[in-house]
Amino acid sequence: MFPDRIYYEPDSLDYELGGLLKEKYKDIPWIPIESHNKIDELRTRPNKDFPSLKRLLVIGVRKTHHYVPNHKVSDFLVPYTSSGCTAMCHYCYLVCNYNKCAYLRLFVNREQMLNKIISHQAKSTRDFTYEIGSNSDLILENTITGNLSWTIEQFGKTNKGFLTFPTKFNQVDTLLNLNHGGRIIMRMSVNPQSIITRFEPGTSGLNARITALNKMCDAGYRVGILIAPVILTDDWKPLYSELITALSLQLSEKVKRTALIEIIFMTYSFVHNAINTEAFPDADKLYDKEIMTGRGRGKYCYRNDLREDGELFLRQQLNEKLKEMTILYIV
Repeated sequence: MFPDRIYYEPDSLDYELGGLLKEKYKDIPWIPIESHNKIDELRTRPNKDFPSLKRLLVIGVRKTHHYVPNHKVSDFLVPYTSSGCTAMCHYCYLVCNYNKCAYLRLFVNREQMLNKIISHQAKSTRDFTYEIGSNSDLILENTITGNLSWTIEQFGKTNKGFLTFPTKFNQVDTLLNLNHGGRIIMRMSVNPQSIITRFEPGTSGLNARITALNKMCDAGYRVGILIAPVILTDDWKPLYSELITALSLQLSEKVKRTALIEIIFMTYSFVHNAINTEAFPDADKLYDKEIMTGRGRGKYCYRNDLREDGELFLRQQLNEKLKEMTILYIV
């Protein structure tokens, strides 16, 4: 049964959500902490303990509310109701902060965070889009807290702005009948099923993700698709060709007419490689010095020639099989 233990800031129990979680998990050990940002007994755990850390919950009050300008699918990246995830994607950028972000942290002051977004938007003469899922997977989190359902209902009552989030999970049925007001954008991350199986343990399968995307679009939500991260395995071309074929066959016509496509090639790091080597010793390796090059301190990306070949191939495949859809960007 998940979770194994819960670490919590005592002040979090003063919030309605904190009290609800205390009751929901009353049979689980609760351990008081001073700060969700610094839990010494977790920060000092070795890399091999990464999977067991994923079975913990941390509950606190988010105190940092700094908005970061963004220029892809949103205007701002916004800290929101969770950080981290229970899934174990081997490339996840949050793992670069392993000792703080390996586990799922939940923040109980959702009213404060949403009110700030609404207030920030009210001061503008144009609609902003706020990315609220850059630090976690809100579909997954919603199965624990109900925060996303609450957020959609509350924000749907406003008449300005949009909220957007990506996901790798298919548990959307509780969202379908909410009054979202057309102001919520869900973007589904997809990859070939073999990539999901090998490198995205704990997430939903490809067919389930596509079905969830179709359901959300049919329910009037705005939707998008991320082909991300593109991983250049030995057999990547047939795998991604099969993926785009599957999308062309399974996506609803409404999704094809309305969704934009984002494509993101994988970046990796020394930290990722060290953790994965010890935590998943039998897993396939993502670091390959023959096809990767340095990108800043301790980070790796694919060589420019391979990256360019990958972009050309994906554009050709999409133009052949999903030519009615628009590629928003490739990075």
